Amino acid sequence: MTNHWIDIKNSDCILIMGSNAAENHPVSFKYVTEAQKKGAALISVDPRFTRTSSKADIYAPLRSGTDIAFLGGMIKYILDSGQFNKEYVAAYTNAPFLVNEGFGFKDGVFSGFQETPKGPALGKYDKKSWAFQMDEKGVPKMDRSLEDPHCVFQLLKKHFSRYDTDTVSQVTGTPKASLEEIYRTYAATGATGKAGTIMYAMGWTQHTHGTQNIRTMAIIQLLLGNMGVAGGGVNALRGESNVQGSTDHCLLWHIWPGYLATPSTKWPKLADYLQRRAKSNDPLSANWWQNEPKYMVSTLKSFFGDAATAENDFGYDWVPKVDAGTAYSWLDIFDAMYDGKIKGFFSWGQNPACSGSNAGKNREAMKNLDWMVNVNLFDNETGSFWKGPGMKPWEIQTEVFFLPAAVSVEKEGSITNSGRWMQWRYQGPKPLGNCRPDGDMILELGDRIKALYEKEGGVHPEPIIHLKWDYTTGGAYDPHKVAKEINGYFLRDVTVKGKTYKKGTLVPSFAFLQADGSTSSGNWLYCNSYTEKGNMAARRSQQDASNGIGIYPEFAWCWPVNRRIIYNRASVDLKGQPWDKDDWVIRWNGSKWEGDVPDGGWPPLESLTNPNPKSKYPFIMHVHGHGQIFGPGRSDGPFPEHYEPLECPVEKNLLNPRMVSPTAAVYSGKADMFATCDPRFPYVGTTYRVSEHWQTGLMTRYQPWLLELQPQVFVEMSEELAQLKGVSNGERVKVSSARGSLEATAIVTKRFKPFRIEGSVVHQVGLPWHFGWRWPASGTEKSANLLTPSAGDPNTRIPETKAFMVNVAKL
Repeated sequence: MTNHWIDIKNSDCILIMGSNAAENHPVSFKYVTEAQKKGAALISVDPRFTRTSSKADIYAPLRSGTDIAFLGGMIKYILDSGQFNKEYVAAYTNAPFLVNEGFGFKDGVFSGFQETPKGPALGKYDKKSWAFQMDEKGVPKMDRSLEDPHCVFQLLKKHFSRYDTDTVSQVTGTPKASLEEIYRTYAATGATGKAGTIMYAMGWTQHTHGTQNIRTMAIIQLLLGNMGVAGGGVNALRGESNVQGSTDHCLLWHIWPGYLATPSTKWPKLADYLQRRAKSNDPLSANWWQNEPKYMVSTLKSFFGDAATAENDFGYDWVPKVDAGTAYSWLDIFDAMYDGKIKGFFSWGQNPACSGSNAGKNREAMKNLDWMVNVNLFDNETGSFWKGPGMKPWEIQTEVFFLPAAVSVEKEGSITNSGRWMQWRYQGPKPLGNCRPDGDMILELGDRIKALYEKEGGVHPEPIIHLKWDYTTGGAYDPHKVAKEINGYFLRDVTVKGKTYKKGTLVPSFAFLQADGSTSSGNWLYCNSYTEKGNMAARRSQQDASNGIGIYPEFAWCWPVNRRIIYNRASVDLKGQPWDKDDWVIRWNGSKWEGDVPDGGWPPLESLTNPNPKSKYPFIMHVHGHGQIFGPGRSDGPFPEHYEPLECPVEKNLLNPRMVSPTAAVYSGKADMFATCDPRFPYVGTTYRVSEHWQTGLMTRYQPWLLELQPQVFVEMSEELAQLKGVSNGERVKVSSARGSLEATAIVTKRFKPFRIEGSVVHQVGLPWHFGWRWPASGTEKSANLLTPSAGDPNTRIPETKAFMVNVAKL
C-alpha cells in the first residue's frame, strides 16, 4: 500500500475492485465504514455480488479478465471531460515528457515487438523507441502545456481514444449506465481537496496482464492527483499479515532485500551491478538509486561480515547469479521439476499441491523429486502427494521429510502488514510437542550445512563457509539479533554529517549507510527500525501526528524511515501548501516540513519556470523524479492495453487484433493444456476466498467449527445457468477444465448474473480454493486449482487463476 489501513477513512471515494475486502479483509472495513459515515462513496466492481457489494453505494459487474477495458474507459472519460488535475499532472507526472517519434501502437502491439521462437514468453519488445527525447544536456524534453503530439499526455489520449463506453460495455459485460455512473463518481476526486483510493487484491494481480491492471489504476490516480495524498494511493490488500514483510525481504526470485535486483550473469562483477542504473541529468531529480552502492555493499557486509572486503568485491563473486533472460518463478520451478531438472525441494509454509496453478501438474512434478522437506503445521496435500488421488505410491521414489512448525502466536518476531507497518509480536504459549519456530529450524539447518562444508568442502563453498550466522542467545535463536542485523551496524568508527558513530552502534537510518564496507544492513528499507533508541516496531503510542489524519507516528514503525504515506511531497502544491487543507499530510512552514516524514527534506519547488535549485521532484524513486504515466520499464508495454485472458469465451478482441498479451508467459509441456472458445468448456471460471478458511485451508480445515461453517468445495452459478444445466441448489456437480476436474456442491444464487458480451450471453461461475483431498477425511473435496492454467504475467509470472474456461455438469 502506498498509504495504510487507517488512511482509508480519509477518502472521499473508495473503489474496491479485484477484491472482496468486506469478507477477506474485514478489519479494513472499519475504516471504509468511517469514510462512508463522513460522506464517502463506496464502489464495488466484481463479477459476483459479494459482501463488499452489499455495503457499496454503487455496484457493477464485469467479466473476469476485462479490468483494463473497464479502467481504460475511465481514463478516456477523465481526459474527455477535463476532470484531470492539470496542475498536478503537468508538474509531478511524466505526462509532459516527449517520447521518441518512432514510438507507436499498431495491430495490438507497441513498436519494437519481436516474436519469441521458444520459451514461455510469447514475444518480447525492443524498447528503444519507447525512450524519451532528450535535450542537449541529456534532460527529457517536456511540454508543460501538454499539447505537443509526442508528449505522453497526448499519446495517452490517443491510445485510450478507442475505449468508449459502448465498446467497454461490450467487452466487460458491464451495463453502459453503470460505467458512466462509476466514471463520473470516481473522476470527481480529481477536484482540489478531494481524494479517491483503490483497494485491490488477487482479483487484479492473478492474470496474464496483472501488472498492467495495477498500472492502469496508477495512471488514473496520477491523472486525478490522488498519489501522495491522504485518502488516496494505490493500495494492495495482502493475503495475510506478513506478505508485505516477506516481499520486502526478498520472497520473490528477482529481488534481494529492499527490492535490490538479484545479481545476474549480465553483471558478473560488483562494479557492473552498481553501474547499471540510469542516471538523470536533471538537477531536480533526486537520482535516488545512485545510493544503491551503499545499500548493496551494506547488504553484502550483513551476509558475510568480516570476510567481505573491498579486495573480494565484498563477497559479490560468492553469491549465486541468475542466468540473464531466465526466470526462476513459481511457474518456472514447477515446469523444471516436471521435466526432472529439480531433484530436491523445500516446501516451507506452503501447499503447492493445492495452491499452485495447474495443481495436477505440480503433483506430477513432485514424483520426479529425490527428496522433499515439508515444513508446516499439519500434514498436507503436498507432503502426502504420493498417496493422493490417482497416485501409485509403489512407483514413487520421492522421500518426504516432515518438520512440524509452530504457529504464529508461539513465536516472537515482527510482521509487516499491507500498509508497510512493522509490528512486533511477542511469544504467547510455547510450541507443542516437537513443533519448532521457523527461526530455530533455519538456524540449526544453517549450522549443520556450514559444519558439513567446513568439514567436507563441496561445490562453491565460499558463500556457505563465510556466511555470518551469529543469531543465538544462550544457544537459542534470538529474533532481536536478526532484527538488529536487518537494521544494520556501524562496523568501525564512522563520522557522518559531523558526528562520529562508534563501531557496533546501530545505524540510525539508511541515510547513514556507506559504500566502503563500514556499515552493514540486512535490508536498507528497514534501516531505522531497530536503533539505539530501541525496537521501533514494538512502540504502541496512541498519539497522532499534528495533522490528525491517523498517522500515529509512534505506533509501530513503517518503511521507509517511518513514512506513512509514500510520495507525500506530491500532496502539496509548488509552494509546499497542501492540496487538501483539511486532511493534509505534510506542509512547508517556511523552514521545514510538518506532519508525516516527508519524502526527502528538500524545500518546495516554488515554480516550474524558475524552480528552487535546492528542491527535488516528488517521485524520488523514479529516475527523472516524476510519476510514470508512461512506463517504459514494463515487459508488455509502456501503456496498458486490453488483451483477453489466455482462455476466454470470445473469438475477437474488440479493442485490438491481438487476443492474448503478446508477451504473456505460457507454458507448453505435456501437462499444459488450454481451451479458448472450446465448446467443451463454455463458461468463465474464477477462484476466490471465504472468511471461514485461510489460503489452502491448512490452519482452518482442521478446525471443526470452521469446517462446519464451510464444509465443502462449492461452485456458485446464476439461476439462469442452473436452469440451463438442470441443476438444483445443493446438488453435486462436476466442474472441469482442459487440465482437470473436481466435484463441488452447486450454490444457485442471484450473486452471479449472465453477461451480455458482444451480443451473446456469457455465464460465469466461481469456486473457493481452500480445499484439498487430505482433509476432510472423506477425501472428496479437491482443490479448485486443478482447473487453473499454467500461464502468467510477463513481468511477475504470477499465474492466471482468476479467469479460465470450465464446464459444469450435473452428477
